[in-house]
Amino acid sequence: MAKNHGAAGLLIASLLVAVTLADARVAVQVRRDLNEAAADHVVPASDAKAAAALTCSKVQGLKAGETCFSVALLGGLTLESFLVFNPNIDCGKTFVGQWVCLHASTA
Repeated sequence: MAKNHGAAGLLIASLLVAVTLADARVAVQVRRDLNEAAADHVVPASDAKAAAALTCSKVQGLKAGETCFSVALLGGLTLESFLVFNPNIDCGKTFVGQWVCLHASTA
Protein backbone atom coordinates (compact mmCIF):
# COMPACT_ATOMS: atom_id res chain seq x y z
CA MET A 1 0.00 0.00 0.00
CA ALA A 2 2.89 2.37 0.79
CA LYS A 3 4.23 1.87 -2.73
CA ASN A 4 0.93 3.09 -4.18
CA HIS A 5 1.01 6.25 -2.03
CA GLY A 6 4.53 7.03 -3.21
CA ALA A 7 3.57 6.52 -6.85
CA ALA A 8 0.45 8.65 -6.42
CA GLY A 9 2.48 11.42 -4.79
CA LEU A 10 5.01 11.33 -7.62
CA LEU A 11 2.22 11.44 -10.21
CA ILE A 12 0.57 14.42 -8.51
CA ALA A 13 3.88 16.27 -8.26
CA SER A 14 4.59 15.60 -11.95
CA LEU A 15 1.16 16.88 -12.95
CA LEU A 16 1.61 20.06 -10.89
CA VAL A 17 4.96 20.73 -12.57
CA ALA A 18 3.45 20.13 -16.02
CA VAL A 19 0.53 22.48 -15.33
CA THR A 20 2.87 25.16 -13.95
CA LEU A 21 5.12 24.98 -17.02
CA ALA A 22 2.16 25.11 -19.40
CA ASP A 23 0.71 28.11 -17.54
CA ALA A 24 4.07 29.92 -17.63
CA ARG A 25 4.37 29.29 -21.37
CA VAL A 26 0.97 30.94 -21.97
CA ALA A 27 1.95 34.01 -19.89
CA VAL A 28 5.22 34.40 -21.80
CA GLN A 29 3.37 34.20 -25.13
CA VAL A 30 0.84 36.83 -24.01
CA ARG A 31 3.65 39.17 -22.92
CA ARG A 32 5.44 38.63 -26.23
CA ASP A 33 2.25 39.43 -28.15
CA LEU A 34 1.70 42.59 -26.09
CA ASN A 35 5.30 43.72 -26.64
CA GLU A 36 5.01 43.15 -30.39
CA ALA A 37 1.74 45.11 -30.49
CA ALA A 38 3.31 47.96 -28.52
CA ALA A 39 6.29 48.01 -30.89
CA ASP A 40 3.89 48.88 -33.72
CA HIS A 41 2.96 52.11 -31.90
CA VAL A 42 6.39 53.47 -31.01
CA VAL A 43 6.90 57.17 -31.64
CA PRO A 44 10.28 57.80 -33.27
CA ALA A 45 12.63 59.90 -31.15
CA SER A 46 12.73 62.58 -33.83
CA ASP A 47 8.94 63.05 -33.53
CA ALA A 48 8.85 63.09 -29.72
CA LYS A 49 8.81 66.44 -27.98
CA ALA A 50 10.96 66.64 -24.89
CA ALA A 51 9.31 68.14 -21.84
CA ALA A 52 10.93 71.38 -20.78
CA ALA A 53 12.91 71.06 -17.57
CA LEU A 54 11.39 73.10 -14.77
CA THR A 55 13.35 74.87 -12.06
CA CYS A 56 11.49 75.33 -8.80
CA SER A 57 11.76 78.84 -7.37
CA LYS A 58 9.34 78.63 -4.42
CA VAL A 59 9.05 75.69 -2.04
CA GLN A 60 7.03 75.00 1.07
CA GLY A 61 7.05 72.26 3.68
CA LEU A 62 3.68 70.59 4.20
CA LYS A 63 1.97 71.14 7.54
CA ALA A 64 -0.39 68.82 9.40
CA GLY A 65 -3.74 68.49 7.64
CA GLU A 66 -2.58 69.97 4.33
CA THR A 67 -3.34 68.17 1.10
CA CYS A 68 -2.10 68.66 -2.45
CA PHE A 69 -5.34 70.46 -3.27
CA SER A 70 -5.29 72.76 -0.23
CA VAL A 71 -1.64 73.74 -0.76
CA ALA A 72 -2.25 74.34 -4.46
CA LEU A 73 -5.27 76.51 -3.65
CA LEU A 74 -3.40 78.54 -1.03
CA GLY A 75 -0.51 78.97 -3.46
CA GLY A 76 -2.84 80.29 -6.17
CA LEU A 77 -2.38 77.21 -8.36
CA THR A 78 -4.72 74.77 -9.97
CA LEU A 79 -4.22 71.18 -8.89
CA GLU A 80 -3.04 70.42 -12.44
CA SER A 81 -0.28 73.07 -12.23
CA PHE A 82 0.70 71.86 -8.77
CA LEU A 83 1.11 68.32 -10.10
CA VAL A 84 3.17 69.56 -13.07
CA PHE A 85 5.50 71.34 -10.63
CA ASN A 86 5.62 68.23 -8.41
CA PRO A 87 5.61 65.24 -10.80
CA ASN A 88 6.98 62.75 -8.26
CA ILE A 89 4.55 63.51 -5.44
CA ASP A 90 1.97 60.92 -4.42
CA CYS A 91 -0.91 63.01 -3.08
CA GLY A 92 -2.25 60.01 -1.17
CA LYS A 93 1.01 59.61 0.79
CA THR A 94 2.16 63.10 1.71
CA PHE A 95 3.73 63.78 5.10
CA VAL A 96 4.40 66.72 7.40
CA GLY A 97 7.58 68.50 6.35
CA GLN A 98 7.53 67.18 2.78
CA TRP A 99 8.84 69.86 0.42
CA VAL A 100 6.58 70.81 -2.47
CA CYS A 101 7.16 73.27 -5.29
CA LEU A 102 4.73 76.19 -5.60
CA HIS A 103 6.37 78.08 -8.46
CA ALA A 104 8.56 76.83 -11.28
CA SER A 105 9.81 78.09 -14.60
CA THR A 106 11.82 76.73 -17.50
CA ALA A 107 15.55 76.97 -17.06
